[in-house]
Amino acid sequence: MASALTANSPASPEAMAIRRFNLMLLTVAGLGGLLYGIDVGIIGSALPYLEATTNLTAAQRSVVVAAVLLGSVISTLFSGMLADWLGRKPLMLFSGLAFVCSIPVIAFSQTYGTLFAGRLLQGISGGLVGVVVPLYLAECLSASTRGKGTAVFQWMLTLGIVAAALVGIYFSYRVAAVARVADAATLLAFKDVVWRRIFWVSLPPGLVFVFGSLLVTESPRWLYRKGATKRAHAALLRSRTPQQAALELEEMAATVRAAEAKSGETLHDSLLRRKYVIPFLLACIILFCNTATGVNSLIGYNTEILLQSGLNDLYAHWGYVLFTLVNFLATTIAMMLVDRKGRRFLLIVGTSGVIVSLAIVGMLFRSTEKVTVDARDAVQALAGPSGEMTLHFDKAEAARLIGAAGYTGNELRSDHASLAIIYSYGDFTAATSFVRSDDEAAAPIEITRASCKIRLLILTPLGLRRFALKRRWWAAFRQPATDGLWRLASTVS
Repeated sequence: MASALTANSPASPEAMAIRRFNLMLLTVAGLGGLLYGIDVGIIGSALPYLEATTNLTAAQRSVVVAAVLLGSVISTLFSGMLADWLGRKPLMLFSGLAFVCSIPVIAFSQTYGTLFAGRLLQGISGGLVGVVVPLYLAECLSASTRGKGTAVFQWMLTLGIVAAALVGIYFSYRVAAVARVADAATLLAFKDVVWRRIFWVSLPPGLVFVFGSLLVTESPRWLYRKGATKRAHAALLRSRTPQQAALELEEMAATVRAAEAKSGETLHDSLLRRKYVIPFLLACIILFCNTATGVNSLIGYNTEILLQSGLNDLYAHWGYVLFTLVNFLATTIAMMLVDRKGRRFLLIVGTSGVIVSLAIVGMLFRSTEKVTVDARDAVQALAGPSGEMTLHFDKAEAARLIGAAGYTGNELRSDHASLAIIYSYGDFTAATSFVRSDDEAAAPIEITRASCKIRLLILTPLGLRRFALKRRWWAAFRQPATDGLWRLASTVS
C-alpha cells in the first residue's frame, strides 16, 4: 500500500514522467495545429510578391492559392484508411515529412507546374495533420485531458495563421527598406527572393513536428486492435498510472467485443436511421454554408484585397496581421465559452457576425466601384499591328489615360489609381492583374498572343474590349473579381 501511494503521489518520479509525456503529447499536437495554420495562412503573406515577380495569370494564381485546400480534400478522404493501415504515428511522420518536402519544391520552383505541385503537397500534409493528430490525441490522452488536447490543436492552428502574417510583415519592412535605396529593377529582384524566403521560414516548425513525432509512442488503441496487447499496455503506462492503464485496457477489450457483436449490422441500423438522417443533412448543409462564406479566400487574398483598396504594401500586411489576430482572439474566446454557452449559441453568434460583416464589406465594394473610368479607346491605340502591347503604368501614364477618358472629377487621382485590362483574342477572354500607379517597381503590363495559350490556327487581331481605371479608397476591401469589373465596365459603356 505504501509503495502504491508513493508511486501515485504528485512528487514521485513516475508521476513526473507521466506529466512530461502528456506535455510532450500536447506540444506535438500544438505543432500539428501550427503546421496546419501555416499551410493555410502563408500564401497570404507571399502572394503579393509572387504576383509581382511571376508571369502567372489570375487563374493560375487562384489555383496556386486553392491548391492547399484541394490537397486537404484529397488527403482527408483517405486519411482515416491510412491511419488504420499504417498507424497513427507513421502517418504523423509522413504528414510532417510531406510538409518539409513541400517547402523546397515551392521555394525553388521556376514554373507554374512545380509551384502547384509544392502547394498541393503542402495541402496533402495539412489534410493528414488535421485528421490524424486529433485522432491520436483522443486515443492517447486520458479522459481528463482529452478536451485540452483538442483545444490546443485548434488554438495553435489559428496561431499558425498569425505566425504566417507576422512573417509577411517582417519581409514587408525589408521590402520597404530596399525600396528607399534601390532602383526598380533591384526592388523587383528582391521581391522574387522575398516570397521564396517567406516559405523557407515556415520550414523549422515542420522539422520540429517530425522530430516530436519520433519521440511519441504509437496509439495504444490502435496497437490493441492490431493484437499487440503488451505494447498497448506499455504505451498506456507512459501517460497514465498503472491503475488507469489497466482500467482503460479493459475498456478497450469491452469496446472490441461490442464491435464484434455488432459487426453484422448494416449501415441502415446506424447513420441512415430516420432519426439521424435529418441532423446529419443539416450538419452537412451548415458546414457547406460555413465554408461558402469565403473565409479561406479572405485568408489567402487578404493582403491582395487591401493592396487593391489603396493601402501600400506595409499597411496591407499590417491589415493581414490584424485580421489574423482577430481570428485568433475570437477562437480563444470561443474555446472559453463553448462549455458554458454551448455549441448552438456560438454557431448563432458566429453566423450573425458573418452576415453583418459581409453586408458591410458589400456596401464598401458598392461605394468604391462607382468611381470607374472606361478608357478603352486610349489603351486600344497602344496595341501594335500584331496585336501585342506593353504598358508601363505609372503616375504619368495614369494622368494621361484619365485625361484621355475625359474624366474631370477630383475623386480619381493619378497618384492613387489602379489599372486592370480585360482583353480578348478571338474567343479567348482574359484579364490582367491590377497594377498600381504608385508602385514604381511594378512590372509592365504585357499582352501577347503567346500568353493566351489558345489552340487556334487563326487568331483575330487584338481587341481590348474593357479597360477600367479604379479609384484608390483607403477604407475599401476589394477582391480581384474579373466578373465584377466586366459588369461595371459594361454599364459605364
